[in-house]
Amino acid sequence: MKKIVISAFALILSLNFSCSKKTSDEPSEKELTRIHDSVVTIDTHIDIRDDFDAKGNDAGAETADQIDLAKLEKGQLDVAALALFADPLRRTPENIALARKQVDAKLAVIEDFVNKHPDKLEFIRSSQDIEKTVKEKKHGILLSFLNALSLGKDTSLIEHYYKHGVRLFGFSHAGNNDWTDSSRPNESFGDKPDEAGGLTATGKQAVPILNRLGIIIDVSQLTTKALNQTLELSKAPVIASHSGLKSVVDNTRNLSDDELKAIAAKGGVVHIVAFAAYLKDTAAFKEDYQKKIFEPLGLVAGKDNPKEKLDSAGYARYKAAYLDFSRNEWKYATLSEYINSVDRAVKLIGINHVGFSSDFNHGGGVKGYANVGEGLNITRELIKRGYSEEDIKKLWGGNFIRVFKEVEKNAGKKLSPEVAKN
Repeated sequence: MKKIVISAFALILSLNFSCSKKTSDEPSEKELTRIHDSVVTIDTHIDIRDDFDAKGNDAGAETADQIDLAKLEKGQLDVAALALFADPLRRTPENIALARKQVDAKLAVIEDFVNKHPDKLEFIRSSQDIEKTVKEKKHGILLSFLNALSLGKDTSLIEHYYKHGVRLFGFSHAGNNDWTDSSRPNESFGDKPDEAGGLTATGKQAVPILNRLGIIIDVSQLTTKALNQTLELSKAPVIASHSGLKSVVDNTRNLSDDELKAIAAKGGVVHIVAFAAYLKDTAAFKEDYQKKIFEPLGLVAGKDNPKEKLDSAGYARYKAAYLDFSRNEWKYATLSEYINSVDRAVKLIGINHVGFSSDFNHGGGVKGYANVGEGLNITRELIKRGYSEEDIKKLWGGNFIRVFKEVEKNAGKKLSPEVAKN
């Protein structure tokens, strides 16, 4: 009965949207600017590279990164969720410590980036902060967390990172960890599909902690079992901060129609990621990924672990090849193909449950939206496809802000004494 209700709900939303949507002409630059200025633009998942240089990312000095201050201003992105992301590694005490060191280094450089530009950048720690930052014509930096590998089994560290400003939390990346199964278990780490049956005991303990603190839960990259368990345990809506559609590209990383509907039924939002490999099933991408990164080193993608198979010189070559490929992945899909996935999601679960994300600096981007500075191109494409100004506001940031407010409303905020003082 529950599935029937959810499906009927989604059908009504999609019919209403389809009936109201009409194709429009190319907007004038004046109209484009007016509409883009009127919306709160939010990208819910952007990475920073380990060599991100806060000192070099000042206005007027564009860098090789897909995000810097100059690009933020050019693309008029109001809020960027920057991920404290740890590389996937085999679960060992040494690797957990290494992953935490990577997370803390990224935290330090992001704090440095914001502190160096108080007139242009500000941390977002609440939904009210978004409104304040937009009013002051600054760019908001929202800290997100991805891959709980770096936390071991210590759920008390959630409060530690909350204290530092984390308001968005994703449990997994490529590889199972002590909190959950990943939708992409890593064979080279010894992972097995669904080995924990979804969330582990640690992961299940984490959900109410996140709810209590008012941290938005990110279900991207979870297995179906883990996603459903999270939805069942959470008292607040969740989001998928950077996901694609399995109906477009049949990849375990993407969400099925049933998963999309379940997130929407909980009141959540699915942020469609502008990542070529999850928007377009192209043989060229797969071939180039193997040939340009792994094959020269005698490795097989998805099977061999470069860190374990290669010596230090070989691993350095691997990282350089991966970085070069990653910076050019945007060439494998177009902005139109990206918005096709957005259209499909809107028709399936309704305009109130869809948003945008890029996964910039970790392979994200498409032709026409290859860096933060090209954000107006998304608004232009939406206008051309007949989306109303109100719908554009929802997609760009309104839906995320609604979830943020609901998560805050559901929060108990019973913090430890140390956190409560700060």
